[in-house]
Amino acid sequence: MYDIETGERSESVFTRTELENMGYRGPNFQDYSFSPNEKKVLLSTETEKIYRYSKKGFYYVFDRETRDIQPLDTLAKQLYPTFDPSGQKVAFVMENNLYVKDLTSGNLTAITENGEWNKIICGAADWVYEEELKLTRAFEWSPDGNSIAYVEFNESEVPEFSMKFYRNDPYPEKYSFKYPKVGETNSKVQVFLVDLATKDKMSMDIPEGWRDFYIPRLYWMPGTNELIVSYLNRLQNHLILKAYDPKTSTYRKLLEEKNRYYISIHDDLIFLPQKKQWIWASEREGWNQLFLYNYEGELLGNLTKGSYDVTDCYGVDPESERLFYQAATRTPMDREVLSVSLKTRKVDTLLKLPGWNSATFSSDFNYFISRHATINTPPVYHVQHTNEDASRLLIDNERTKKMKDKFNAQPIEFATIASSDSVNLNAFFLYPPDFDSTQQYPVLMHVYGGPNSQQVVNNWKGSYYWWFQMLAQKGFIVASVDNRGTGARGENFRKLTYKKLGLYESEDQIEAARILSSQSHVDPDNISIFGWSYGGYLSSLALLKGDDVFSAAIAVAPVTNWKWYDSIYTERFMQTYRQNEEGYDTNAPIFYVDRLKGRYLLVHGLADDNVHFQHTAEMSNALIQANKQFDTYLYPNRNHGIYGDNARRHLFNKITRFLEQK
Repeated sequence: MYDIETGERSESVFTRTELENMGYRGPNFQDYSFSPNEKKVLLSTETEKIYRYSKKGFYYVFDRETRDIQPLDTLAKQLYPTFDPSGQKVAFVMENNLYVKDLTSGNLTAITENGEWNKIICGAADWVYEEELKLTRAFEWSPDGNSIAYVEFNESEVPEFSMKFYRNDPYPEKYSFKYPKVGETNSKVQVFLVDLATKDKMSMDIPEGWRDFYIPRLYWMPGTNELIVSYLNRLQNHLILKAYDPKTSTYRKLLEEKNRYYISIHDDLIFLPQKKQWIWASEREGWNQLFLYNYEGELLGNLTKGSYDVTDCYGVDPESERLFYQAATRTPMDREVLSVSLKTRKVDTLLKLPGWNSATFSSDFNYFISRHATINTPPVYHVQHTNEDASRLLIDNERTKKMKDKFNAQPIEFATIASSDSVNLNAFFLYPPDFDSTQQYPVLMHVYGGPNSQQVVNNWKGSYYWWFQMLAQKGFIVASVDNRGTGARGENFRKLTYKKLGLYESEDQIEAARILSSQSHVDPDNISIFGWSYGGYLSSLALLKGDDVFSAAIAVAPVTNWKWYDSIYTERFMQTYRQNEEGYDTNAPIFYVDRLKGRYLLVHGLADDNVHFQHTAEMSNALIQANKQFDTYLYPNRNHGIYGDNARRHLFNKITRFLEQK
C-alpha cells in the first residue's frame, strides 16, 4: 500500500515468504481484489481465458487480520468469486453451478445443482450475453447478505457451433459451444432469489405477455432491499425495470423505456439511498444524458442537458452531492471530465485540456487519478485532490515522447470531409516526412465504422500510432474517416444505420476515397483500405462497391453476411433476417464478389469464437466461384484478436508487405 498524496510505501499487505510460512506452495498470484471492508484479499492463480471477458482459475482468500490463507476449492476452477457485503462469505460459479463459501467455518454450500455444460448455467452468462451485453457474473448479493439473486440460462435448445484446435496431436481437438445466430433460439433465462438461511428459492415474474426477451442486468436497491430486474425485448427497443420486495412478495415497475430504433444497455445507474433517489443514463432527448429519479420511479429531471453525449458516469460524492462524469461537450473527438451539483445543477469542469481526459476516483471521491492524452502525445497520469488544485505526477511517458523525436514521428492532423449529403465527417491524416505536395502518394485508409464507435479521436493510439508512422516513412498517407453511425454525435447520427448496416458507412468511406483521389498529392490508382471485424466488413464492402476508387483492401476477421453473426448484436441493429431480408442482402459483401478488381487480403483466426471462420470460408467460396483472385492468411488456434506466440507481429508484417508489394 502507498500513501496517495506522497507516493511513499506505507504498508506491505503480504509477502511471498509470509504465504510460504503459512504452508502455501502454489504458483504466483495473477490478480487480487479486496473485500468491501478491505480486511480480506481475494487472490487468483492458474487463470485461463474463456471468452472475451470471462476467465476461470483457482482462488484463495487471505485474511489480513488472522494472517492466514484458504482456497475456495481445489478440485475445479472457479469463476466470478464475489464477497458478500460483510466479507465473511464468497459466492462463485464452478462447473455451471453457484456456490457459497463460508470463510469462518470453511463450509462450502451448493446453491444450485442442475448446472451442466452446454445445457444449464447458473450464475454465469452464456457466450452471447457476455459478448454483446457485457454480462459475465450473473448473480448479485443482497445488501444484507442474506440472499442471492441469480440468472439461470437454459441453453439446451440453442444451436451449437464447433471449432477445431491444432495441438500437435494425431486428431484436432473439437470445441463446441452454444452460439445463437440471427433468428435462432436464444437461452431461456429466469431469475431466482435464494434465501441462504432457509434455502427457499423463488423465481421472478416476467412482464406480462413477454416471451422472447433478455435479462441484461440485476441490481439490489440499497435502503429498501428490493431486487431490480431489467427486462429487454428481443428487438431491444423496449426496456422494463421491475422491483421485487422479498418481504411483501410484491412487484412494481420502476422504469419503462421505448425507442424507435434500439436501446443500448449500460451500467450508468447510481443509487442514492440517503435521498431515496437514483441516477440513470438515457437517450430519451436525442443525446445520451443523465436523469434523476426517485425510488417510486418518478422522473425528477435532468442532471445533464445539451447537444452532446455523456460518455461515462463515474459516481456521486455523497458529502458534496456532486455527480462526476465524462462527456464530449466540445467536439466528438475530445473528452472532458465534469461534475454537476445535485442541488443546484451547477456544472464544473475538472479536466478540460484539449484532447482526451478521463478519471478514476477513490471510493470517497476525495481523490482521482487523471489521464490526459492527445492523438500526438502519449498519456500523462496524475493523482489529484478533487477539491484542490494540488496534484502529483504518476506517469509522464517521457521515454515515449523521446522515441517520437528519435524516429522522426510526424503529427497526425484532424480535418473535416464534407459528403454529398451535406454531412461533415471527422477525419485524420498522417503525411510522410518531407511531404511534397507536387508528388503523388499512395493512401491507406484505416476503418472500423461500427455503431457508436470512433476511430477519429484526439487520443493516443498506442501500437497503431507507431505502425502508422512506419507506413508514413515508407511513403504512405494514412487516413481515417468516421462515417455516419459512429459515436459522440447524438442519437440521430448514431442510429441512422438502423436496419441498413453497411449502406451509409460504405458510401461514406467510398466518397471519402473519391475526394482523396481528386487531390493532386494522392495517387488515385493506389488507395487501399484496412479494417478488423466490423472494419473488415466495411473494408470488404468498400473495395467491392467502390471498385472504381479502391485498389486494395485488407479485411481481418470480417463479417461477410450478417445472417451468420450472433443474435443480440445483429438483431439490435438489423432486426431478424425474416423481418429485414433486403437490409441483410443489400450490403453483404459476399453478394458483390463479381465486382472485385483490386487486391484483396482476407485474414481470419480459425478459433474465432466471435466472427466465425465461416464468414471467410463462405467469402472464399464465392470469390472462387466468381473466378476472382485473392490472398488468404489463416491463424490456427487464434481467436478474434489474433495474438499470442508472435501472431500479432506476424500479421502486421504480412499487412505491411502486402501494402508495399500490391
